[in-house]
Amino acid sequence: MLVLDLKKQYKHLYQPPAGKVQLVDVPELQFVMIDGAIEPGQEPGASPGFAQVMGALYGAAYTLKFSFKKRIQDPIDYPVMALEGLWRIESGEFDVNVKDNWGYTLMILVPDVVMPDDFAATVAQLDKKKPNPANARLRLERFREGLCVQALHIGPYAAEPDTLEKMRTFAQANGYRLRHGHHEIYMGDPRQADPSKLKTVLRYPVGPV
Repeated sequence: MLVLDLKKQYKHLYQPPAGKVQLVDVPELQFVMIDGAIEPGQEPGASPGFAQVMGALYGAAYTLKFSFKKRIQDPIDYPVMALEGLWRIESGEFDVNVKDNWGYTLMILVPDVVMPDDFAATVAQLDKKKPNPANARLRLERFREGLCVQALHIGPYAAEPDTLEKMRTFAQANGYRLRHGHHEIYMGDPRQADPSKLKTVLRYPVGPV
């Protein structure tokens, strides 16, 4: 069986050193993606729509993984990668304490061996096993983020602005500015981890000043 070690291959993108802001050039990668928005008066942890989207995304990621691992001819094994989120503001201004104007694209990295036909079969299988209205919104898409500032944030999500400010300062000192596309990669489960020990990779595309 062929084993694709995605965690090792992309270690510099998913396991950055703690306490260090760095520039990374993120190549074109392939993801299972789904879009959504937080409902008025809600936040991600309590949003019914967010929970539905999470169920569809993880369902597709694991169904796809095991379909490759169990196939009779040329089986392939690979890890289900970390959950990632591209966050945007639907209206108004960004405020970490106000979450019901946030829109998002949630995504999980999958290897290049996954073809559109494989993905379509996975969604059809998922619909039979775990019907979910959000399944229809899943998509397989390639995404190139390009040059970014990246840092590992350790601590609660509410403290992320401190790390983001360090990233902004680093970018400016190196002749760049942060662009749109606040990107988070969740290396821990907030339902189980001590908030002070949560690890989140933060990433922002940059451009010249």
